[in-house]
Amino acid sequence: MMDKTFALGFPGLTTSTKKQVVRQITIDLTPDEAQNLEKYCEQTGQAVSNVIEELIRGLSVT
Repeated sequence: MMDKTFALGFPGLTTSTKKQVVRQITIDLTPDEAQNLEKYCEQTGQAVSNVIEELIRGLSVT
């Protein structure tokens, strides 16, 4: 079973040398949330980090 805490990297600000900086976050999930995420990843064949990164990219800021 999947642990309920995930650490993910995501692209952050660029440095003066134009290198991409990766920032890491940790999210706490309830057992049900972790199970839902695990099932989704198994059904779609996607990695947890890819699923969450895709969701974050879909956020719009107004």
